[in-house]
Amino acid sequence: MKTKLTLEMERTLYQYCRDAGCVAVEEVTMPDDQGIVDTLSYQRQADGHVEWRCYELKVTKSDFHSKAKLSFIGHYNYFVLPLKLYREVADEIPERIGVLSYQPYDAERLAAEDEPVTVPGYFTVERKPRYQDLQLDESALTDHFVHSLAREVGKAKRMDTGIAQYPTEKLYNELKKRHQHYDIYDPEANFYDRFIDETQSTAVTALQEEIDALNLEIAQLQADLLKRATP
Repeated sequence: MKTKLTLEMERTLYQYCRDAGCVAVEEVTMPDDQGIVDTLSYQRQADGHVEWRCYELKVTKSDFHSKAKLSFIGHYNYFVLPLKLYREVADEIPERIGVLSYQPYDAERLAAEDEPVTVPGYFTVERKPRYQDLQLDESALTDHFVHSLAREVGKAKRMDTGIAQYPTEKLYNELKKRHQHYDIYDPEANFYDRFIDETQSTAVTALQEEIDALNLEIAQLQADLLKRATP
């Protein structure tokens, strides 16, 4: 399960890559036991060659010291760390690896922005990475990148269709599973009650909007009739 901080950093990094003109995707599994790249970006340069960048996100010191394989297989490779963690482990980071430090926006800064802020924080380039040759066959890397993009598109399509894609029987069974958590003394905690309340509220709102529209139409007809009746 990803922490709130990890999700914030992922979201900010995705936009960071997009702003740089890259195509990015999270959690790309590498071939030949090369591990999983937390975020992998692809960008075709003006001279035609493709530039690959790998980003490893770490949010705690224990996470940073984990034995999990670091998939620094790109032309440029980065650690993405909260600013506090970066200051604690800076001396342990190899010189060839770049570093982006993350800081969330504070309330005052958000309030001062003239344009809507679409990400929860921002990055500072603490260290630029050094170029290295790609550490695996580029065609294999491209295949895994494309498959990961397809996975994310599939997720987006499922979210777009919502529960409509699931059969009624499956939804009914899922509701039954949650029955054991039903609390008659706390309706706000019960998703079923909240769903019914919201459905009824939506229906009432829709009916009221229809009534308002009909009343407006009646008023307009009455005004037209009054004009015609006036000599």
